[in-house]
Amino acid sequence: MAALDGLPPLRDVIGRHGLDAKKALGQNFILDLNLTQKVARNAGSLEGVTVIEVGPGPGGLTRAILALGAKKVIAIERDPRCLPALQEIADHYPGRLEVIEGDALKTDFASVAPGEPVKIIANLPYNVGTQLLVNWLLPGQWPPFWQSLTLMFQKEVGQRIVAREDDNHYGRLGVLCGWRTEAHMAFDIPPQAFTPPPKVTSTVVHLVPIEKPLPCDPDKLEKVTQVAFGQRRKMLRQSLKPIGGEALLARAEINPQRRAETLSVEEFCRIANLL
Repeated sequence: MAALDGLPPLRDVIGRHGLDAKKALGQNFILDLNLTQKVARNAGSLEGVTVIEVGPGPGGLTRAILALGAKKVIAIERDPRCLPALQEIADHYPGRLEVIEGDALKTDFASVAPGEPVKIIANLPYNVGTQLLVNWLLPGQWPPFWQSLTLMFQKEVGQRIVAREDDNHYGRLGVLCGWRTEAHMAFDIPPQAFTPPPKVTSTVVHLVPIEKPLPCDPDKLEKVTQVAFGQRRKMLRQSLKPIGGEALLARAEINPQRRAETLSVEEFCRIANLL
C-alpha cells in the first residue's frame, strides 16, 4: 500500500519519529499495510462514512481507512510522540484526517461527529479496549451514534464478546454484547504481525447494533451481570444474594440452582427488569 498511497513504509516512519511502542499505553503496532487494509475492509463500505479511530499510533490503520475511501477519519491519540507522523498523513489527505490529542476514556464520542454516519475502527490499546467497548454498548439512547464497530482485541476478549450461554467464555461481556449487538469474530492476527509482538494472538471483532434490543435498563443489567458472574461457580441463589437472591429469582421464574453461565440474555434482562 505504500506505493498506492505514496507515503513511506511504516517502519521508516516509526524509525524517523522514534516511535518505540510503550507498554504503559498498551501499544502494539502493525507494520503490514496489507493487514491493516484487511482490518478496515471488515467494516464494509466506507464511502461517505466518518470513521472514528482510537489509538492510531504511527497511522497504519489510518492510512488503510483513508485509502479505502472513508469521507473522514477522526483519530483519538493519547501519545503526543505520534502526532507528527499523523500530521504527515493529514497533509497527504487534505481535510480528511482530524487528530484529537486526548484520552479516549474521557472522550464524548457521540459529540465528535454529530449528524454524520459513523463507524468505529480501531486496534484498541489492550489496557483500555474492554472498557471502551462497554462505554459504546451502554448509552441510554439506542440505536447508538455508530453504525458498526470493527475492533481488534486479544483473542480471549474476542471469544468473550461473541460467547453465548453454556460457553466457557460466556460472561458479563457476552451478555452485554449479545443484548445490543450482533457480533462475530472476523479473523485472527498472530503475535509476529505486531511490533513488539504481544504474548497472545489477537482477533478482529465486528459488531452491528440491534435496532430494537430487549427492553432493559443498561445500569441494572450491568449490575446483575457483575454480581452473577462475580461468583460464577456458585448457584444463582448464592451469587445474587446482594440484590435479592432467591426471592428475585422466584419472581423471574428462574431456578435458583442454576449458574450464571447457563442463563440466556433474555433471562438476564428479565432479572434486571425486576430490580
